[in-house]
Amino acid sequence: MKNTLFLFLILPMLTIAQSVKGTFSPAEDYSYAFLYKATPEGANYIDRGQLDKNGQFEIKLSDSLEAGIYKIVYAVPPEENNFDVIYDGKETVAFDFNQESGVNFTESEENKLFASYLKSMEMINHTISNYYNKGIKDEKGFNAIFKTLNDTQLAYEDLAKDKLVSSFIIANRPYMPKEYEDISTYSNNLKQHYLSHVNFSDYLLQSSTFLVDRVNAYVFNMVENPTNAILKSHIDDVAAAIPNNDLIIKTSLLEMLWHQFVSGENHEVANYITDNHLLELAKSTNNKVLEEMVTSFKNTSIGTVAPNFDITSNGQNTSLQQLKGSEYYLLVFWSSACGHCLDELPKVKEMVSNKSNLKVVAFGLENEDNNWDKEIKNYPDFTHQIGLGKWENPTVKTYGVSATPMYFLLSADKLIMAKPFDFQDLKVLIEGL
Repeated sequence: MKNTLFLFLILPMLTIAQSVKGTFSPAEDYSYAFLYKATPEGANYIDRGQLDKNGQFEIKLSDSLEAGIYKIVYAVPPEENNFDVIYDGKETVAFDFNQESGVNFTESEENKLFASYLKSMEMINHTISNYYNKGIKDEKGFNAIFKTLNDTQLAYEDLAKDKLVSSFIIANRPYMPKEYEDISTYSNNLKQHYLSHVNFSDYLLQSSTFLVDRVNAYVFNMVENPTNAILKSHIDDVAAAIPNNDLIIKTSLLEMLWHQFVSGENHEVANYITDNHLLELAKSTNNKVLEEMVTSFKNTSIGTVAPNFDITSNGQNTSLQQLKGSEYYLLVFWSSACGHCLDELPKVKEMVSNKSNLKVVAFGLENEDNNWDKEIKNYPDFTHQIGLGKWENPTVKTYGVSATPMYFLLSADKLIMAKPFDFQDLKVLIEGL
């Protein structure tokens, strides 16, 4: 009896270690699974698990590991090859993953509940789409569909009570009309309420991809083939939906949109975000790096007049804007201490040698002028200007130069026509002049 009693006393003290484990297929496509703790500011590395020949891994979790949103990174680049998992501090998280079909959670009530919820909502939305595609007014059918939608939402909210996943299910709460609406009215109301239940200040939502996905869906997918005017309107709606008591997340989400328009070479909308939202937010949050980045991009956007700077070498005392006599100007930011520059400048010299309609303006980023003075003698036909202070030079900051060499093709009026990414892009561009 004493031994039995002893066992009962110690059993409650035993804890079962939790883990994150999974199976990746096909196994030969993957090597490691990396676990990160996600925060609104980024992600902190926790541990990694090596996949065996069957594509399986397991990462044991410390008892001290706090509940929250975690990321599984399975390939490079990591920002494109990851997915979120919810860890409540109590459950093991297990899943199967395939690049084509995505992730399927096999353990963890939090994650299985959210996956079930999303699948159920997807099915109902498909039913709504089919209903409107019929083009027949059927109020009884309409009411039945949206009763199902409402009942499903409430049921999952009830199941999610006291769980971390509750934040996501409530934030995803759909618009539910109280009476029959035609497709135009329903679409407008759906759009109007799309962000109304999102708590942008929720720590879990900020740590996950939910807010980014939601904002992207609103800006880009609410209207088929949106014009720039519509995109600008959607961006304003997003900015208005995020309260000003959380300027950090507001700045982060609008910067995310800005980067997408920059990558897509939509300078008009990118600069609209800067002028109407992002520049002021950067100043309010004292984000000097962001302020300089968006300002320099705006200063050097395609179609804008290239920022002016003095030219005092080559026996000249002039400026970029005062240069005359050429149909095109190639502005090159380089440095005599830059190996890539010393490799590419002779190629630029040879490439433009038969281009009588183009002149090269070479701006040297230098800490001192000795090497620069020697190097520019190899390019007597270029117009040279030294930029002392190198990366801290005001002109360098104005143009947003972050690496050398960097190229800008200007018109006779010094309008920025192109910003070739590298020498091969430049070569194609110049050969077409």
